[in-house]
Amino acid sequence: MSSTYLSLHYHLVSGTKERRPLIDPPWGARLNEYLGGMVKSMGGYPERIGGMADHVHLLVGLKATHCLSDFMRDLKKNSSLWVHREIGMRDFAWQEGYAAFTVSATAREGVKTYISRQGEHHRVKSFSEELAGLLEQAGIEYNPDYLE
Repeated sequence: MSSTYLSLHYHLVSGTKERRPLIDPPWGARLNEYLGGMVKSMGGYPERIGGMADHVHLLVGLKATHCLSDFMRDLKKNSSLWVHREIGMRDFAWQEGYAAFTVSATAREGVKTYISRQGEHHRVKSFSEELAGLLEQAGIEYNPDYLE
């Protein structure tokens, strides 16, 4: 085969430091737009971004040349700096870790819908419960102490 063809899509989840509800709706949409712009500037494709006051979900397409840990480090670092500068919230930070799940082409629409419906979803489930469910669904072992 003379060309390389890829479909590398990830559902990424990152919480605010100490799971504090820092992302206010008045500027949360701007943060989501900024995150989308950052994804584009790093050579990725933002498909859906959304979240709640204490976390964010992203569905992104990446290239084979992306290193996921570098991508997430840069995304979180630059978005934290944006919040400090644009919103004036100097204590804003993301948690050190993150969750990343690969997404097949046939599951992308479902993940987009899931991200779009975060408000409905979190009426009945906390972020910790949501993350535990995602990890279990993906078959990922985890320490429950790190979800609190």
